[in-house]
Amino acid sequence: QVQLVESGGDLAPPGGSLRLSCAASGFTFSTYGMTWARQAPGKGLEWVAGIYSDGSGTSYADSVKGRFTISRDNAKNTLYLQMNSLKPEDTALYFCVKCMYFSGSYYCPADSWGQGTQVTVAS
Repeated sequence: QVQLVESGGDLAPPGGSLRLSCAASGFTFSTYGMTWARQAPGKGLEWVAGIYSDGSGTSYADSVKGRFTISRDNAKNTLYLQMNSLKPEDTALYFCVKCMYFSGSYYCPADSWGQGTQVTVAS
């Protein structure tokens, strides 16, 4: 069955960096677009970034554009989110999402979700 296991969440200071990873298994990772989404305490889901199955194109929400970078290593079945210049408003539970289909946006119809990894930005 599909498994998505996120890691890399931590406490980071404002202006700091973190790199999230998502280890995928149970499906042919290289054939699916993937996204990252997040949910802050007491708030709704926010889609963050998306990437084509072959990594040829990416898309970002305005709130993270220029600070976050989504990437993937299809040989390792792993999705990444490099987060730089972190802000307190980036504090959230971050989810790795397998898309049913991907049209190039930073959001997609979700097929499967990971359990999430917590990112907290505070001094």
